[in-house]
Amino acid sequence: MRRLAALAAAAWVAAAGAADFKPWDGGATPPLELQDLQGQVRRLGDFRGKVVLVHFWATWCGPCREELPSIEKLRAGMAGRAFEVLAVDVDEPGSRVRGFLEEMPLALPTLLDTGAHAARAWGVRIVPASYLVGTDGRIRYVHQGMLDWDEPAARARIDELLR
Repeated sequence: MRRLAALAAAAWVAAAGAADFKPWDGGATPPLELQDLQGQVRRLGDFRGKVVLVHFWATWCGPCREELPSIEKLRAGMAGRAFEVLAVDVDEPGSRVRGFLEEMPLALPTLLDTGAHAARAWGVRIVPASYLVGTDGRIRYVHQGMLDWDEPAARARIDELLR
């Protein structure tokens, strides 16, 4: 956990404000099947036909806390389009995540990655880490570190995948 915190801080310094999306070259899209805060199992495959932002984060991560409101704003602004966000909390108890969301109310579907198994499968080395998944269910782009999702470059990548 400490290693991820140090890496998150370094990534924030390096990536703040830079919409640097890298094409995904990590092979096939790993499975994603996690419980949300209500105990319902959510699967990435359930969102086929939509562009999905899979966003790995943690409550202790300062850059994550700063970035989440822009993701919420993005999701609200994309209402009615074939777009979804899955906010994946990495390796924290549900009670901690619920407490955090009481302080910072967000309507993002939040999944719990207990044991960080999904984060490892997806190659997450720092948080925040974001993956844009195309309508075909394949990861297309990855962004490591914090991002202002209001940036035109971020919206352009999403719009590209929605075409």
